Amino acid sequence: MGMYLDSSDGFTLYEKVQNSKWYVDKTELIPEVFSRIGTSENYICITRPRRFGKTVAANMLSAYFCCEKDAHILFDKCNVSQNIDYENNINKFHVISIDFSKMDDSCDNYEKYISRIKTLLSNDLRKCFPDVEFTDDSNVAEELKQVFEATGEQFVFIFDEWDAVFHMNFITEKDRHRYLLFLKNLLKDQAYVAVAYMTGILPIAKYSSGSELNMFMEYTMVGEEKFSKYFGFCQEEVEKLYLSFLSEEKEPRLSLNDLAQWYDGYHTMSGNRIYNPRSVSVALTNNNLGNYWTSSGPYDEIFYYIRNNIEGVKNDLARMVTGQQVRCEAKEYAATSMNLKTRDEILSAMVVYGFLTYSDGFVMIPNKELLGQFTDMLYKEESLGYVHRLAKESEKILDATIDGNENVIAGILEQFHDTEAPILQYNNESDLSAIVNLAYLAARDRFDVQREDKSGKGFVDFIFYPRKNEKVGIILELKVDSTADEAIKQIKDKKYVSRLQGKVAESSMIEEAILVGISYDKKQKKHDCKIERISI
Repeated sequence: MGMYLDSSDGFTLYEKVQNSKWYVDKTELIPEVFSRIGTSENYICITRPRRFGKTVAANMLSAYFCCEKDAHILFDKCNVSQNIDYENNINKFHVISIDFSKMDDSCDNYEKYISRIKTLLSNDLRKCFPDVEFTDDSNVAEELKQVFEATGEQFVFIFDEWDAVFHMNFITEKDRHRYLLFLKNLLKDQAYVAVAYMTGILPIAKYSSGSELNMFMEYTMVGEEKFSKYFGFCQEEVEKLYLSFLSEEKEPRLSLNDLAQWYDGYHTMSGNRIYNPRSVSVALTNNNLGNYWTSSGPYDEIFYYIRNNIEGVKNDLARMVTGQQVRCEAKEYAATSMNLKTRDEILSAMVVYGFLTYSDGFVMIPNKELLGQFTDMLYKEESLGYVHRLAKESEKILDATIDGNENVIAGILEQFHDTEAPILQYNNESDLSAIVNLAYLAARDRFDVQREDKSGKGFVDFIFYPRKNEKVGIILELKVDSTADEAIKQIKDKKYVSRLQGKVAESSMIEEAILVGISYDKKQKKHDCKIERISI
């Protein structure tokens, strides 16, 4: 066993995953990979955002193929064991497994980074094959050729986070080209490659204008459906995990619907929705909903992508934070540039990195976990202009609603419409609802805000379902070229309050409903607000 050749890391790390209460069997990926051995389709690259199980899959493949430790103890109980070729490939290969995101803490240039990898791999080869006559000045690719010529051995290559080097701050454009040539010389048209499997965030071809790694078949979340079911959790898998959670947790504080709202919402190319597996697992472990997707400051990460063109995307951010989707020509190559400028480049990068999801020509914020990160940015980043200022005013608007201060609400909306000239020209109620939703951003901490909720005899624009310790619910109806009084009348006539009444049975805390009507007269360019309170 060496550092990179036949390392026991993959076996040990995958064994830990299997021992988790939230383990999901994704071993049917293994036959998809070993079926490529002996073919010209034996170069595979899987790209996904962080926290979608890429490393787990890489460790699984390493544990299965590696000849060093008997993997039957891990896989005989798994779905892969039912495959007709299961025994033909398990423990049959030497595996070269490298996580390119790992480096020595003293590394400050590309030469140190790549030289360490080359040296350690060369040492592994020489220890594993002591009878092979290696030349003194040979490089790693030549040493692998020498092993193949002497023994006939082919290798399985598992490269995790292959593109991590492109995000290291000391890497230059020249370094990037050298790195691509290193991978090309190591893998391309080499007889010793049984199969090469790589993972990353960004597609390979987008880094190179040439043909360095054009032998790889690339499988992205929005570009290729194949392999989609092996990364992320599908609905059926989450339901099984939740049943296991209920069987062990005496006081569950989250529901299956909570998991869907917080961690679902990503889309595969075919439109299937998938959950973030990392977040689901941690939420079930902690018996608590939270932001588990990122390990570093989410506000800083999101702002990194928009900082070069805030004016171009702030209106889209306003729409998406209020629950809308926006049209975008998502192009995965855009994320390779660290100097993103155009609107489509910025939104595309945010799709590739998992901050947004893409479906049928539109991008959107996938779930509440990510919505919280965007909301943090709106509150903190003054350069977002009216979007930031309206978000900051949202606490005042919520307080005015609960206090019944109609003039404050109408006045704030009036001010922003007259002085900020925002995206929305109020051509219809949908435009008005986006601004109103943004104006009530602070309400999300105290209420479960739902839009277009089926209630009574129709669809209500907004229902604010109270969270813990709140004794009132809010029903909000919008009108353009009508009156706020008419909005209140519609709430009553169509019995929208019935949904809040249904919640009374679930929570004895709910005592009242606040009915809010907001209107905008396009001719007079004037907002109006009416508020009524009723007992329920």
